[in-house]
Amino acid sequence: MAIMASGDLGELASVVHPEATNREAKDEPPACRGKGPAAFAATAHWLRAGFADLSFEIHDSVADGDLIAVHCTMSGRHVGPFLSYDERGEVAQAMPPTGRTFAITQTHWFRMKDGQVLEHWANRDDFGMATQLGWVPPTPAFLWRMARAKRKARRATR
Repeated sequence: MAIMASGDLGELASVVHPEATNREAKDEPPACRGKGPAAFAATAHWLRAGFADLSFEIHDSVADGDLIAVHCTMSGRHVGPFLSYDERGEVAQAMPPTGRTFAITQTHWFRMKDGQVLEHWANRDDFGMATQLGWVPPTPAFLWRMARAKRKARRATR
């Protein structure tokens, strides 16, 4: 988890299988939707583009055969636009930075092969994060900032 917070591709290559997939990448940038360490590094970079001081505090972990579950708290500070993407890989939403901090619980699931992550999926408290960061309930001013951030992000990806 600490490696994801750092986004170090070299370190990821040692723990992420070349054929690894991230089931959560469907709402992430296109670079995250591939396989292997580079796709996981792209997810880390996407998260770090929106959140500073990103960290994962691990509370519990359990293993059963090739499956590992990790219960943790992800925390950080919202310093850049946080973008979500549609199925075509285009910007769907843009949450402009609020400067606020957050701490939410998550459970990450990993299927392992040859000592490396082969598959990942997660259960996250996205609504808790949205509430802590002031995304919901949205004020009229925040909705305007969202629309402006989305337009800017879409222009940047063309």
